[in-house]
Amino acid sequence: MVKKIIFLLCVVSIIVACSSSDDSNSDNSDNFDRTALLSNYADDIIVPAIVNFQTKVADMDVARSNFVNDINQNNLDLLSEAWLEAYGAWQYVAMYNIGIAETFTANENGFRVYFNVYPVTTNLIESAASGTDYNLNAETYFAAQGFPALDFLIHGIADSDTTPLDKFTTNVNFDGYIDYLTNVQSQINNRSNTILNDWQNTFRDEFVANTSSSVTGSFSKIVNDYINYYERALRANKIGTPAGNFSAGQTFPDKVEAYYKNDVSKELALLGLDAVQKFFNGQSFDNSSTSSESFASYLDYLENSELKNDINAQFEAARQQIQSLNDSFSQQVIDDNTQMTEAYDALQAAVVLLKVDMASIFDVQIDFQDNDGD
Repeated sequence: MVKKIIFLLCVVSIIVACSSSDDSNSDNSDNFDRTALLSNYADDIIVPAIVNFQTKVADMDVARSNFVNDINQNNLDLLSEAWLEAYGAWQYVAMYNIGIAETFTANENGFRVYFNVYPVTTNLIESAASGTDYNLNAETYFAAQGFPALDFLIHGIADSDTTPLDKFTTNVNFDGYIDYLTNVQSQINNRSNTILNDWQNTFRDEFVANTSSSVTGSFSKIVNDYINYYERALRANKIGTPAGNFSAGQTFPDKVEAYYKNDVSKELALLGLDAVQKFFNGQSFDNSSTSSESFASYLDYLENSELKNDINAQFEAARQQIQSLNDSFSQQVIDDNTQMTEAYDALQAAVVLLKVDMASIFDVQIDFQDNDGD
């Protein structure tokens, strides 16, 4: 009798163990090929976008070097063109706060703090140019580096100056401005190099292999990074904040992206939306006519094609609203802010579709929260 009881207990233990093992993989019980999805995202979208970004950053560094070695308006204009090219390429990598990029900072904006915090804090730049010690890795300087800092250095006019070029020629602190320009560029170079090397050397394989929906799984992380970028960096920062959506109607025409260049904020917003939609549909970075496994195809597999279509339709509606805006969002806020808020509303309509509906269907827990009433 005792032997029978022991035998039954062993059988039960085996069943429980097997059940527990099954539970550990239950977050991918639908049998969709997440490995293929993550492979497509890594090999055809993320890494090519980072390579392209790195190329544009290198071109910008060459333009910076040419300008520093021969300071004149023509070379400053060429630096401006290279800056805009790199800024446009940045829009296609800004959502990937994963891998080594995730370790850069615990700030809620992730690795973006080293590339694109705006509005830029110009008094920190001017203080640094005057000789004050500074550290671009310190949190204080998150808003005084990256593309917004270069925007001010290339296009902005410092106190007592008449033109942007004066910072590097007649300004009493011209040496300091040149040094700051070089150090900001170096920070961008180093951070982007580190990210690309991580993906190419080790992280790509780790990313593809970790298909779990758990908070540590690649699939969960990329879903969260994607939605986080859409909600915060695109919807809120590019449109909502300058339009006053979070400040009882008070508008902020100075809080737009590329404020000092001032005629490319719409261009950058459209590139950001383009990156979001192509990623959703799994379109190759180098060949947009080619697509593979993606969030969209996953929804098809789970018989939720209607949600997929609704998300794409809302992206298109948002694109139309943004396209109707002034090239300068600053001017749009001043002239007719209603159009800005309508663009925000169009973007906002996709938040629930992504953050609630899609995430729930994918069985992914959202790991961030906003306080703007979403």
